[in-house]
Amino acid sequence: MVGDIDEKPADQTVRPTLKTVAEESGFAVTTVSRALADDPRIAKDTRQKVADIAHRLGYVPNRAAQRLRTGRTKVISLLLNTTHEFLSFTSEFLSGMTDGLAGTGYAVTITPDRLAEDRLEVIRNIRRNSLADAIVFTRTECFDERVRYLLEHNFPFATHGRTDFTTPHPFVDFDNEVFARMAVDRLVAKGRKHICMVMPQERFTFSQHLRFGARQAASNHGIKLTIPDRIDLDSAPDLIAETLRGLHTGHHAPDGYVCVGEVMALITMAALQDAGLTQGREVDVVAKRASPISNYFRPKIETINEDLKATGRAMAEVLLRRIAGAPTSDTQVLLSPEGGFSACKDLNHF
Repeated sequence: MVGDIDEKPADQTVRPTLKTVAEESGFAVTTVSRALADDPRIAKDTRQKVADIAHRLGYVPNRAAQRLRTGRTKVISLLLNTTHEFLSFTSEFLSGMTDGLAGTGYAVTITPDRLAEDRLEVIRNIRRNSLADAIVFTRTECFDERVRYLLEHNFPFATHGRTDFTTPHPFVDFDNEVFARMAVDRLVAKGRKHICMVMPQERFTFSQHLRFGARQAASNHGIKLTIPDRIDLDSAPDLIAETLRGLHTGHHAPDGYVCVGEVMALITMAALQDAGLTQGREVDVVAKRASPISNYFRPKIETINEDLKATGRAMAEVLLRRIAGAPTSDTQVLLSPEGGFSACKDLNHF
């Protein structure tokens, strides 16, 4: 029949819109939009009712329409070097950011940050093509060209780590200098007199903080500190293990290890076991703990906590403040190994 031509197939469904949710709930479209964005000006009961109806109807925000209407993508781009501490850093940090952005309407996209390539070009591409409203990146360098570029173009961003620029910028960082001193102190308390520490590449700011803290602590205690120059945190695991085993083929081998992360701790413990050494007897290991993974290390090792979920939540808060135009002094957070803050005290709910 001719009338059948315009009919839709039985299995074809119409995508629910804000108007659909509004009609079902009895609220105006603007009220529904604000409720779904978790606007505190909308009553909590109303927000919950609208959220329940949207979930039942299968409503998904049309980001293309939002972008045309507001000029915003509602996307935050997170640049990650996925080979670095992937098991702990990425999952914990991303989980914290997701928690911190819940109810804001923002989504997080992950963009690979390949250390051997042009790291600035990725940033340029995101800004030029309006792929995100804000950018987060890790492995911050002392004089990071990405920071300079984004400051010059007044594009919202926050870094995991600080820089040496005199111009302030938004960041969330962990006090690695304090961590290194604490780790060396604990090994010395166990009677260790020669400590080894595999460092990040020197171009990264947190490498400078780690080196300063470790060297200061070693000098204070009058012990030897070895930083292997053939390897760094990004070296192949086999090369790291081979280098560490080699340290025990001669005299004056290390009897204590500080590990900047759980993956490094696993590599170190394997290398020591291969060399016939036992953690807690001939050597001791202290590692940075970033996830529950280290709870299951055997033999057990001592750890110092870096709460990456708290870091991710703080990062979300800093980004939202930056997007809203907050002053830089309100967008800088320094987390300590003890679980405290030495900046942005009003973020202590993390």
